[in-house]
Amino acid sequence: MGTAKNVTVIPATINKITRMPVGKIVKRRVAAYARVSTDSEEQITSYEAQVDYYTKYIQGRSDWEFVEVYTDEGISALNTKKRDGFNRMIADALAGKIDLIVTKSVSRFARNTVDSLTSVRQLKEKGIEVYFEKENIWTLDSKGELLITIMSSLAQEESRSISENVTWGQRKRFADGKVSLPYGQFLGYRKGDDGLPEIIPEEAKTVRDIYRMFLEGLSTNAIAKRLTQQGIPTPGGKTKWMRQTIESILQNEKYKGSALLQKKYTVDFLQKKMKRNEGEVPQYYVEHSHPAIIDPEEWEKVQLELARRKSSGKNTYCNSPFSVKLVCGDCGVCFGSKVWHSNSKYRRTVWQCNAKFKGDEKCHTPHLYEDDIKNYFVVALSRLLTDRERLIEDGRLIRQELLDFTAIDAECEKLTAEMDVVSGLARKCADENAAKTADQADYISRYNSLVERYEKLQARYDTLQKKRQEQTLAADGIAGCLFALGELDILEIRFRDDLWNTTIDHVTVHADERMVFQFKTGHEITVQM
Repeated sequence: MGTAKNVTVIPATINKITRMPVGKIVKRRVAAYARVSTDSEEQITSYEAQVDYYTKYIQGRSDWEFVEVYTDEGISALNTKKRDGFNRMIADALAGKIDLIVTKSVSRFARNTVDSLTSVRQLKEKGIEVYFEKENIWTLDSKGELLITIMSSLAQEESRSISENVTWGQRKRFADGKVSLPYGQFLGYRKGDDGLPEIIPEEAKTVRDIYRMFLEGLSTNAIAKRLTQQGIPTPGGKTKWMRQTIESILQNEKYKGSALLQKKYTVDFLQKKMKRNEGEVPQYYVEHSHPAIIDPEEWEKVQLELARRKSSGKNTYCNSPFSVKLVCGDCGVCFGSKVWHSNSKYRRTVWQCNAKFKGDEKCHTPHLYEDDIKNYFVVALSRLLTDRERLIEDGRLIRQELLDFTAIDAECEKLTAEMDVVSGLARKCADENAAKTADQADYISRYNSLVERYEKLQARYDTLQKKRQEQTLAADGIAGCLFALGELDILEIRFRDDLWNTTIDHVTVHADERMVFQFKTGHEITVQM
């Protein structure tokens, strides 16, 4: 027989929890984590109670040494990125300042499974334990990780359910036409006693001035500059206006008393990522949802003018009134400003074609000094006013013709009736195919033919409506121009920004040094430079 095995047990010398020699009495450095997810009065009370409870709880243990109660207040638990208290606690623990963390439950620690497990495992590697009081889970226990995984998953599903319920509630309010405005960042409205938006008169005046100045021809940057100079506060209460703010106000349908709801939606409930709604989820357009500051027709005119400036290459963010008015006769590109001799006493601002030195063929149109532009404008305006009465009468006749929509309205009515018929035929075709088995190739051919026909009718209808809007905008421009000319003292004609914006549609500069002034009345005046 072989020699019997002799096994000697070597007892553990290090406590797996404390990481200290066995038998040595060492106090564990203990911290607590408390969090509430809202800033309501009830939750604040709960928050204070948690802090008091854990302070006394830890200090009441003779084998524990109190470190701190780390807290987060009034924030979401879905992820840990914005939880300053939580992140500071983890950093202190990893730095060797904490041995044990006590918290109420898994859901108080994190409702995100990934965040929860990542943090627990990170702490576990350093021998730092987390105790979840409600679930009685000790993370250094052999069963700890399994239990934490299960509990975290349940908590995450709870968060998903809550998020979905909130989203459903929001969409239900949208479907019911209930509008809520971000009053703190919204000019012109405040929350009324009935919970609905109500107009702030002084702020509403600023909004109306912005729309008026834009339709008079001012760029968004010029409007921003003027409001800043006047000391008018922005929607956010700042002193300096930006062109982006002006553009946002000009495009916001809420100023005409309507509201497009669900412009953005939440993509990921965990990360709270928002995305612009491009058709992924329903939108709701509510008309007459609240009092209007801007007349709907005026709002539509502004949208048309924004589109016109964009399509013509005339940007909306230049400081000078000339920037959207001077056009190169060679290539059709707008003029832009350049500074000559910027660092000398001969410094001057000139205007020239923005594409003058681009491409194979250079434009031959001359550069212009600002003072010369102003003088040529006065000359052109003086010639226009030589027979003011006839000018005004011609302008009235042109405006009257532009506002005659008899032919357009008649065709639109005919198109609408035809679209109704085609739409009905398409529905009938689909219903018949669903009711009985038919040749699918034949069905698809007939259905697509009806859809194509409908789309052509719709395109023609849209073209006519756009033409109607353009004529209305042109007629309004003539009305403003006629008013300005009627009030003008011929003996004191001088350049003014508002007079230029109100009367001039555009000026074409030619290579032979001709400037053709196109007035909003439809009249052209040529001035030789």
